[in-house]
Amino acid sequence: MSDQALARRLIGAGAIGLSAVIIGLSLVNDAIAQGGTIDQATLGEPNQKTPEVSTEEVRRILADGGAIVLDSRKRSEYVAGHIAGAQNVAPEAGAPPSAYLAAVEHLVGGNKGKALVLYCNGPHCQASRQLSDQLVAAGFTNVRRYQLGIPMWRALSGPVEIELEGIVRIFGIDRTAVFFDAREPEEFAKGSLPGAHNVPAGGGLEKAPLPRDDFNTRVVLFGRDAAQARKLADLIGRTPYQNVGYFPGTFDALAAAVRPK
Repeated sequence: MSDQALARRLIGAGAIGLSAVIIGLSLVNDAIAQGGTIDQATLGEPNQKTPEVSTEEVRRILADGGAIVLDSRKRSEYVAGHIAGAQNVAPEAGAPPSAYLAAVEHLVGGNKGKALVLYCNGPHCQASRQLSDQLVAAGFTNVRRYQLGIPMWRALSGPVEIELEGIVRIFGIDRTAVFFDAREPEEFAKGSLPGAHNVPAGGGLEKAPLPRDDFNTRVVLFGRDAAQARKLADLIGRTPYQNVGYFPGTFDALAAAVRPK
């Protein structure tokens, strides 16, 4: 991918900020200079207390289960969109650091040698740095960071999940969001979310009503189940759209949650 192509993809009509674009292009150039690719790039920060992993490594870890990928952001950010397969144990706002440490220790079943990969909102976000430092100080011995975070994950077409709580909130307040139902037309005809468009996961995207004038429009995908929604997400991942997430649950659960009370 050329610098110009990546710049267009990173900006994506405002998908992420200009500073992130500059960082992204710097990573491309550094990776190329080292004989690698943008997927293999890291920030390469000096004096790190915990090492970094690349986008390529995160993809492999998620595929083989080699570590727990831990979203170190607030719960409200996690439910609105997170790396597919990542977990979050953030305590309530205002809780002491010990509460977060206790939650992570519970997640790993007390095994402080369990491999963990933390991420947050990108290079300038401190959440993953701070939590990783706290974990190391508490005796955790296998902590790494994906410091490029969710902005670069999205830019490189990494799949993003939205939790039920997040979709309900988006459905209620974001009037610009576009909802795609990945089920077959026969199922869609029996009922879907109000305003949703039918874009079967097994078909092409040629007729999909994607917003052509704003590649950062929020696009929410759902299907009969997580596998069907993920299949459509992978198709749209080959387009310039940046703000795409899929629901990893069933249509029945989603329909029940957004039904007027």
